[in-house]
Amino acid sequence: MFASHTASPPVAQPGSAGTFLEEKAFRARTVLVFGTVTDALASETVRKLLALDAESSAPITMIVSSPGGHLESGDAIHDVVRFVASPVNMVGTGWVGSAATHLYLGASRERRFCLPQTRFLIHQPSGGAGGPASDIAIQAREIIQARERIAQVIARETGQPLERVLKDIERDLWMPAEEALSYGLVSRVIQRREELEPA
Repeated sequence: MFASHTASPPVAQPGSAGTFLEEKAFRARTVLVFGTVTDALASETVRKLLALDAESSAPITMIVSSPGGHLESGDAIHDVVRFVASPVNMVGTGWVGSAATHLYLGASRERRFCLPQTRFLIHQPSGGAGGPASDIAIQAREIIQARERIAQVIARETGQPLERVLKDIERDLWMPAEEALSYGLVSRVIQRREELEPA
């Protein structure tokens, strides 16, 4: 879900198997986005994108499997995917939900792929408003503005009418790979790395 900050994921210790595998993926120009979208995950992902972009203009592959998380952290990744000069091939796997769908849509339409078992989730942001009435009113206004913004991004990136998207995100809308393809979230369902070429 789109939510406020959550705990940061554990970081692999130097010399660990996790660090070795991350380095191998980085050398292959592959960025992994797994787990809850947090400010820590966004910072790490943005650093990798900028470093790979500075090194070469060759395509970068980003593999995403995430339930979502903090909207503004997803915004940061979404915008930097568009900011770098290197083309980014976005590959969904597992599940791509909420804020993760938002960052997934940062890639150009022809470069959005997913593996066959991927499920996508789109919905409106949620929040637990509390405190004085004036603060609750401010939070409610921000949630409504975020909902409009998310809907506009989905409509722009899928080609769906804004009115339909606004209706679709009123409740959780789950889509398996083929439905996400029909909806316009995904350009192609692939099974192998060799298929990572724009149509």
